[in-house]
Amino acid sequence: MKLCYLAFSDRGLALAQRLAGALGGQAVRCGGPVTLAGWTAEHFVTGAGLVYVGACGIAVRAVAPHLVSKAQDPAVVAVDEQGHFAVPLVSGHLGGANALARSIARVCGAVPVLTTATDAGGLFPVDDWARVQGCAIPNPERIKAFSAAILAGKTCRIYSDWPVAGTPPAGVELTGDKSACDAALTLTDPGPGPLWMVPRVAVLGMGCRRGVPVGQLEAALQKALPKAGIPAQAVAMVCTIDRKAEEPGLLDFCRAHGWPLRTFTAARLAAVEGTFTPSAFVARTVGVDNVCERAAVLGAEGGPLLIPKQAGDGVTLALAAKAFGPDWKWKE
Repeated sequence: MKLCYLAFSDRGLALAQRLAGALGGQAVRCGGPVTLAGWTAEHFVTGAGLVYVGACGIAVRAVAPHLVSKAQDPAVVAVDEQGHFAVPLVSGHLGGANALARSIARVCGAVPVLTTATDAGGLFPVDDWARVQGCAIPNPERIKAFSAAILAGKTCRIYSDWPVAGTPPAGVELTGDKSACDAALTLTDPGPGPLWMVPRVAVLGMGCRRGVPVGQLEAALQKALPKAGIPAQAVAMVCTIDRKAEEPGLLDFCRAHGWPLRTFTAARLAAVEGTFTPSAFVARTVGVDNVCERAAVLGAEGGPLLIPKQAGDGVTLALAAKAFGPDWKWKE
């Protein structure tokens, strides 16, 4: 997580700089061209963790106009200037504010003041677990029901497409029945009932004609993923041939989703083992008979294809999955 620190005094700045030195990030002091409102507005939209070295009230009033939802808001933590307390204010679990407060506490000896109910009760925080395991939650409104059941002393059933290493925590059991679970760790839509946790392990392989606009790339994505029941949150990166490394539409597409673009030479793509959908035209044009499927599998380090080649309107795409090995850890 990228971190940004804002202090309000010399003492606070010294602490902010100490934290930045240990945890990374940039520390500045409020004053002159750096205003509370301006700094907050600038950094809130980046998704960086925000650390205010000062009173909780200052931080609360600063971020209040920018809050959207627990699924989108970044981690916000307030630390007093003496370094006695680190208080997560926003996105304790999904945004990682609780974990950030613990990290701050380890650096300066503060007490992490965790007020989320599951943490306060020493119980399993399903959304924190999902974040630590590298998962997105497409239906965050279901978190409340799952956590309420845990807090009420009930046993919640989690389905997983992958073996989960270790022993399930109190109040949780694994089930092999995807249709009768309280939460599902899976790439494909489990239906309207369970909390859905999606690991970011999908690699999108793409090919396109020169000059294809970003809208056509987006349309191809929106057509292919829902048909397979896979959300865009599962995608970790986009891969293609090196000839497309500077393709404007593809770069805009990746930038809009926050996905890194990785490229491979035709020789590397041709060396990928497996059965792929060949195209004589593509082979003549770029030197390898298939770009999207081979790029997806190569980016996924040999992982299986989830969506085979889809072609239309100047765009080809395919989806593969990297290996995934979840465990029961949720504390960083």
